[in-house]
Amino acid sequence: MSDSSLSDSTHESAMFPPFTPTVPPHSGKPPVDEIQDFEEFEEVDEFEELAPEPTKPAVAAPSAAASGTAPKKASPTGAATVPKTPQPTAPKPAAVATPPVKPPAKVVTPPVTKAAILPAKTAKPRTPEEAVEEIVDDGAQPTRAQKIVQNTSAAMISMIVHLLGLFLLSYFAIDTPTAKKLLEIVSSAVEPDELKEEIKVELENQLTEVTEVTNQTFSSSMDAGEVGASGPVAGAQEVQPVDKALLEEMVKAADVTVEGLFIDTPSSKQLIVQAPDGQVGDARAVVDDYNEALDRITQEILWMLEKGPVLVVWAFDQSESMKDDQREIRDRIEHVYKQLGLVSKHNQDQLETAVVSYGEGYIQHTRKPTSDWYEIKACIDEVPSDPSGKEMMCSAVTQAVATHRAYAQRTGRRMCLILATDESGEQADNQSNLERAVAEAKAAACKIFVIGREAIFGYPYAHIRWIHPQTGHHHWIRIDRGPETAFVEQLQTDGFHRRYDAHNSGFGPYEQTRMSHETGGIFFLLPSLETALVRGEKRRYELEAMRMYLPDIRSRMEVGQEIEGSELRRSLTKVIYDLNPYNPEIAKIIEMRMEFSPDLPNLLKQIQIESGKATIYGEYLSRVEQEMQRLEKVRRHESSPRWQANYDLIYAQIIAYQARMFEYRAYIQEFAKAPRVVPATKPPNLRHTGWDIHSRKQIITGKVVEPYIERATAMFNAVMTEHPGTPWAARAEYELKRGFGVHFVEEYHGPGRSVPPGTVLLPVPKM
Repeated sequence: MSDSSLSDSTHESAMFPPFTPTVPPHSGKPPVDEIQDFEEFEEVDEFEELAPEPTKPAVAAPSAAASGTAPKKASPTGAATVPKTPQPTAPKPAAVATPPVKPPAKVVTPPVTKAAILPAKTAKPRTPEEAVEEIVDDGAQPTRAQKIVQNTSAAMISMIVHLLGLFLLSYFAIDTPTAKKLLEIVSSAVEPDELKEEIKVELENQLTEVTEVTNQTFSSSMDAGEVGASGPVAGAQEVQPVDKALLEEMVKAADVTVEGLFIDTPSSKQLIVQAPDGQVGDARAVVDDYNEALDRITQEILWMLEKGPVLVVWAFDQSESMKDDQREIRDRIEHVYKQLGLVSKHNQDQLETAVVSYGEGYIQHTRKPTSDWYEIKACIDEVPSDPSGKEMMCSAVTQAVATHRAYAQRTGRRMCLILATDESGEQADNQSNLERAVAEAKAAACKIFVIGREAIFGYPYAHIRWIHPQTGHHHWIRIDRGPETAFVEQLQTDGFHRRYDAHNSGFGPYEQTRMSHETGGIFFLLPSLETALVRGEKRRYELEAMRMYLPDIRSRMEVGQEIEGSELRRSLTKVIYDLNPYNPEIAKIIEMRMEFSPDLPNLLKQIQIESGKATIYGEYLSRVEQEMQRLEKVRRHESSPRWQANYDLIYAQIIAYQARMFEYRAYIQEFAKAPRVVPATKPPNLRHTGWDIHSRKQIITGKVVEPYIERATAMFNAVMTEHPGTPWAARAEYELKRGFGVHFVEEYHGPGRSVPPGTVLLPVPKM
């Protein structure tokens, strides 16, 4: 492999933007102060004071002295006193206090005579008893109790008497046995003897032993079939025999047929069509190939056509790696139109198609939407290969939807965009324009369907193997393919250098998945292994195993705020960014040399440099281990299985990478003491080109690293046990297979293909 094939591009360091999630603006107070202010408002609201009523003419109130009541004390805070609701109390037969009146200096009381007491006229003769009462009362003043009785109403007296009676009755109670006997007496008096006899006979018949199978139906009622219900079959109801004559008579009278019972039940197809617009889409639809994906898309378009004419916009990635995919899609276009029944001229205008493509720029291949599938195929053939290797995906989606939005609205068409790509797009463009693309598609009611590849697990890149046609040299060309989350959640190093694996994540790239999900579209996942993919593996994860580990596809701002608010997630993210091999300063320490010079003096110098780097790297990993150990308690309270798995795997890797650094440093130092001598050439025409570091299971440091290896092995096995059938388990298995030791392997290469002098070599493509 040539060094140029693995060299950093100018935008490698931009893969990890500074992790400073945007926080929405607030009032300037800390969030805690805002919460306290809100609580104080609610406390005041609990004692809400009624607004004062309009001012009425003042009425002279009796003074405290005149009313006979003590003056009220003022509130200590000066606040308005809240009137309390009076509690109902039994009225007491107390004397009614009359307001005292200040007597004059001297009161002259005239003698009370009989004439003064009796009424002016006499209606009838008085009885002897009345005459006696008059004589007795003659000249006497009425007592205070008599005045109270005279001034008290009859209703008040009645209420007092009844309350006293209830108070006395409360001391008497009927004991429980007596109450039960009374109930039995009442029940026997009410229940007729004939009814009791009928019930007794019916129960005896039902309790006979069941000796044959009967037809029964189970009730969906919560009461029927409860635990502890008695009877042969709890919750079962016997099906009574049907009177066929009666049934035929009812059917004829009501004019009902068997098919009529299902008239109001829509088909599954109608149910999908009638689903309201604006729902979220399918973020993960696994398909085997383009044929299956296009069949699903054809069905989606057919359902849209049932509601009216449709405009489909095809957006193709201009990368070199997409050429074969574009030809396969082009050859399927005619089949799609035939399936939709739109090849004939009388109905082909129901579906119109536009073709666009994008790379570093954007190209509109159809001047206006067309229904001519020959023209559509020709436009697909015109899609060029962009030599820049850049895919401004989010910007292209935004522009494609905005360009065709007015036409779709003017012609009354529903709109969808089909994105065909094998990459995830430029990181800078994705971060700047993803939400713009989603907003534009939502405003146009445009569904986005993506036919894409599986994202790399926790990593933004994959590598495509390319052999130079002139020199025969092998190159690993980097492409954007991930990650599946808004921010990377896995280590970007394998312990020695940046990752070159292509471990699948089970999900599509974050940006494409989010666009499909938010617009009601579908992300079609193509899990088929590409032959040119470096270190790819053919592995398909089942949805049921992955359901608890779904990536968070909310906006980056929302995801970033949640990471910032969690101690575990924030700490893991810091560890990942601190070990970022795409940061040039960090790479000087953690990017270990894996290819050494065949020249002995240069080899010894390289070993000295790498030994110093391994020491610094190992010390940092030791500090990270202490932090991971502290986070173990925090991990127990983490609610997300995905972040629990992230912690488990990264912790095990930190332990394993320490063991490998010990082995790496010890081995190259031992090799420097006694370099192995190999022949400079081998037949027929090979020559020694250097030493490569390879991993192995054998170790040379013995007891120094054995505790680390034992711990890491146990932790990787725990990851496979606790997270089976997931990328975390697959990654743990891969780490164990690598081993913990290293050794030098001599490299021999031939002279390569002869290139005539003056030949212009083809540049290495950017995909």
